[in-house]
Amino acid sequence: MTDREIIEQALPRIADWDAAMRRPLPWRDAPTPYRVWISEIMLQQTRIEAVIPYYERFLAALPDIPSLAEVNENALLKLWEGLGYYSRARNLKKAAALVVERYGGELPASAEALKKLPGIGDYTAGAIASIAFGLPEPAVDGNVLRVAARLLADGRDVLNGAVRCSVAELLRAYYPSGEQAALVTEGLMELGETVCLPNTPPRCGDCPLRELCRAHAAGEEERYPLRSAPKERRVEERTVLLLRCGERMAIRRRADSGLLAGLWEFPSLDGFRTEEELRALFPEAESVSPCGEAKHLFTHVEWRMRGFIIDLPRELPGYVWESPAEIRRSYSVPTALKKYLKLL
Repeated sequence: MTDREIIEQALPRIADWDAAMRRPLPWRDAPTPYRVWISEIMLQQTRIEAVIPYYERFLAALPDIPSLAEVNENALLKLWEGLGYYSRARNLKKAAALVVERYGGELPASAEALKKLPGIGDYTAGAIASIAFGLPEPAVDGNVLRVAARLLADGRDVLNGAVRCSVAELLRAYYPSGEQAALVTEGLMELGETVCLPNTPPRCGDCPLRELCRAHAAGEEERYPLRSAPKERRVEERTVLLLRCGERMAIRRRADSGLLAGLWEFPSLDGFRTEEELRALFPEAESVSPCGEAKHLFTHVEWRMRGFIIDLPRELPGYVWESPAEIRRSYSVPTALKKYLKLL
């Protein structure tokens, strides 16, 4: 069979399989465009199990697009705290404001219009269009690329954007409309998440496509997909300063652009500093005590951190001073620094 014949036969099987096997997830209950949008943004780079409590809390606080458009940014980031990739949350708010301005507070029922909103690319636009509006639009993410690579024994690099586009075009030629569109989109995602697994042997015995799958027929399921080698992360060494005056700690807000933009952090210095160097920087300090090391991985950067608690006789200017309890309650502190917050 040709690639097109395999896809033409595969999509109805995916829809039937998903209708019979789909997991009950909160965003699948009444999949309105807003609910689908929020869930798809949260699910980027994040496991389903981790997303569920965030999603439910977010929808309880911001049940519709107008409320998202109007929310204070600090409150928004607090709702997002722990999910990472905070630009996703900021883009949600920006997009919501545009939807209120241009579309009366309702997402447009067009993949092309959706892609013009901040934070919505081809994949998210396809997911919203097919799941919420029943349009024949594929949503191609890593799970779908893996399924397609094995199904077609496709030896191209799945990290190549041209490959992603060609897979989307191949799927689009046979994509159904209406309820079937949603079943195919969610079914392809589900298949990649639960059966056609990454970094572990796929569960081919449970796969509705095994009779069509070229990689399975050749016994080469684990050969696919092919990927170019990832770039090594840049390593940054940092000294984290837990400046304490009585029961209050010093925090500061990060810049509005760049890594962890707009979040609150304990002050830090580039490189590893010694206790002697810190005593020289803070000559009035009553004590300087090391409080452990931590490491955090971002997509392209690895932070290696050493922390020091520095007790001061007065609150220094240029910082916000709050109790640890108030910092936890009201300020969005990145996960990278949570070890040091817990120490307090």
